[in-house]
Amino acid sequence: MNETASLRARAEIDLDALRANVRVLRARAAGAQLMAVVKSDAYGHGAVPCARAALEAGATWLGTATPQEALALRAAGLGGRVMCWLWTPGGPWREAIEADIDVSVSGMWALREVVAAAAEAGVPARIQLKADTGLGRNGCQPADWPELVAAARAAEAGGTVRITGLWSHFACADEPGHPSIAAQLAVFRDMVEHAEKAGVEPEVRHMANSPATLTIPEAHFDLVRTGIAMYGISPSPELGTPADFGLRPVMRLVASVALVKQVPAGHGISYGHHYTTSAETTLGLVPVGYADGIPRHASGRAPVLVGGVVRRIAGRVAMDQFVVDLGGDRIEVGSEAVLFGPGDRGEPTAEDWAQAADTIAYEIVTRIGARVPRLHLHATPAES
Repeated sequence: MNETASLRARAEIDLDALRANVRVLRARAAGAQLMAVVKSDAYGHGAVPCARAALEAGATWLGTATPQEALALRAAGLGGRVMCWLWTPGGPWREAIEADIDVSVSGMWALREVVAAAAEAGVPARIQLKADTGLGRNGCQPADWPELVAAARAAEAGGTVRITGLWSHFACADEPGHPSIAAQLAVFRDMVEHAEKAGVEPEVRHMANSPATLTIPEAHFDLVRTGIAMYGISPSPELGTPADFGLRPVMRLVASVALVKQVPAGHGISYGHHYTTSAETTLGLVPVGYADGIPRHASGRAPVLVGGVVRRIAGRVAMDQFVVDLGGDRIEVGSEAVLFGPGDRGEPTAEDWAQAADTIAYEIVTRIGARVPRLHLHATPAES
């Protein structure tokens, strides 16, 4: 048995599919640069190989949430433009500045800290000012924007920062026609205009996430930030399937069937006996569970392809395993149980799992844990 077949479970990551997705997204926003968002270990796909593949396909920026994620890219030897946006007081500002990372600033406390760190480093910090145009999370409120812009311009005049970007984020870009979309665009344009009148000369203005990249061309500005779409998952099923957008899912999650046995009618399955066999049948044990990121909430509902047939989880998902009722079929131990993949070979998709768990496909792929090795297919030597 080869090494791949002997693995308890694996997440196969198709880097050729990722490269193709990046090219499709670049074509959707032909007038803008593309930032490949690789936060949260590239949405569970493996940050460094995915970042390299995205750059090969024409991405010009990499984006992360935390500075630690950005610094890890630099430690892996990735050059080019990298931006991170989720900071807390006392964060590694100096390390990020010295690693040539663009950092996001949403308020005066962050500006003060980055200015102090730049003075210590003796290197100007590249900062991007984030505007809260209506999402209500990170970002500077319009009422506080003049103060932040003025202070940032003063720091720029003093040589401690360079304002490289102005940006914001949508609340409802995955709901075409939602009134907040036009409202947020209007606020962003006003805030950009104010900053530019104050002397800011940004390299990039950006607001578009994956759904906006696909459906709101007026939001493309100078740069689009593509996350989930880059991994071949539709940002909203209502907008269309991945295939509708020319995208292909990148992750295929597979486990090896660990046990097959025959049980009588009336046999309870897994904790709580929420599933009981209705007749004599065969059971297959799939050795992954919620410790691997398999949502317990999908118990009794999520689909799995075993022996060429899509079956449902029987009973509760446990920490390390779950069971499928094989309906009397004889399956060889070691056979593949395909939890999800692109869907073109009859296997379930991440969206199918999202519906079974009452969540979104973003969460399904991102939550797959570190116990599941990532096998990066079609990697170049640098990505291996």
